[in-house]
Amino acid sequence: MQIDHRVERVNTIVIGGGQAGLSTGYHLQRRGVPFLILDACDRVGDVWRRRWDSLRLFTPARYAGLDGMRFPAPPHSFPTKDEMADFLETYARTFALPVRSGVRVERLSRQDTGFLVVAGAERFEAENVIVAMSHYQRPRIPPFAADLAPDIVQMHSAEYRGPSQLRPGGVLLVGAGNSGAEIALEVARSHETWLAGRDPGHVPFRIDGFLARWLLVRLVLRVLFHRILTVATPLGRAVRPKVLHVGGPLIRVKPKDLDAAGIQRAGRVVGVRNGLPLLADGRVLDVANVIWCTGFHPGFSWIDLPVFGPDGEPQHDRGVVRDQPGLFFVGLHFLYAFSSTMIHGVGRDAARIAAEVSRGRRIDSQPMARSRYSADAMGRARSSSATTRAGRADAPVRRPHAAPRWLSGSRGASARDRDAVPGEPADRTLSASDGSSLRRG
Repeated sequence: MQIDHRVERVNTIVIGGGQAGLSTGYHLQRRGVPFLILDACDRVGDVWRRRWDSLRLFTPARYAGLDGMRFPAPPHSFPTKDEMADFLETYARTFALPVRSGVRVERLSRQDTGFLVVAGAERFEAENVIVAMSHYQRPRIPPFAADLAPDIVQMHSAEYRGPSQLRPGGVLLVGAGNSGAEIALEVARSHETWLAGRDPGHVPFRIDGFLARWLLVRLVLRVLFHRILTVATPLGRAVRPKVLHVGGPLIRVKPKDLDAAGIQRAGRVVGVRNGLPLLADGRVLDVANVIWCTGFHPGFSWIDLPVFGPDGEPQHDRGVVRDQPGLFFVGLHFLYAFSSTMIHGVGRDAARIAAEVSRGRRIDSQPMARSRYSADAMGRARSSSATTRAGRADAPVRRPHAAPRWLSGSRGASARDRDAVPGEPADRTLSASDGSSLRRG
């Protein structure tokens, strides 16, 4: 069988069809830049549909819309993951964004004529490539997990859907970030539950309370996360390493919620003894299930370009890779602000990158890449009453260098003592569970 390796030429390729990719596409379209969005999922929004069944966003619906379209729900409600998935699909259809689904990019490299994107038998050549996804894609599970007894049900949080997947008996969740805490509350209703890992701190108010609804959520999401905690401020630069390497605070769950549910706290899981999880204090937990909420490995090994620093992170200036003209990132954790992976914050970064692409591209007559959605949807989009939020660069805000306690985790224990697994970073789920940031974990 002969494989067709013809190259499809597009001015700009956007890799990733989640909220970051769709928001980027929206802004490219407004600037008249020809582009094509490649997404590994079979359907727009599937990255959300695959999350656990009871997942809800951490941010209210009023902050869950994307540029050009409000989220169709009561403003103070917290959308489900399926509602978020359907919203993204509607967004792509409304603006006739050219999304090509079921295309998993395997290699990105540069050649004389531009960037080469390889996805199975498909080849794409582009002047610009925008990587619109989180750096962390591959589930992180410690090697000693293979030594657990074969009758123990174990899975990563990315595979968890609900308690029906578990055996009767105890459950150990390894990783006490947002995913671990929320899943622990769910499984504790039917199973004896242990939660292992450091205390990441928590937001000191109820996100669904009256005060939070009218004041604190607005201040935290729109001011603290979006304007103060940025790379342009001393406080933002101080907090950024903690966010990248430790993770964010608990958003919905509070420590007293875990205590009230009867969830037992455990220290680090350091290995396996006689087929059972071994804790740092020498205890062995006789459990029937283990859920690894230990975050994700970097997933950019397919980028065959010298763009990574010693820490493995892409080197960029607010998403612009200066050493590789035409290469951009959107959706990275703390790309510019704490809100960069959150739904309400990704639009600002996307608008800025679209402006960079528009300024740098050659003027040509290349047509817009074809969409899988009907072109007449553009008329509906233009007549929509949805409001458009323009992306703006924020002026630096002077603040003291000390980070809030709930962003820095609990006091007293060392980072090593608080880790769920030795040598493993904390669960990075402010962005995964939320999708208001999309970090899966």
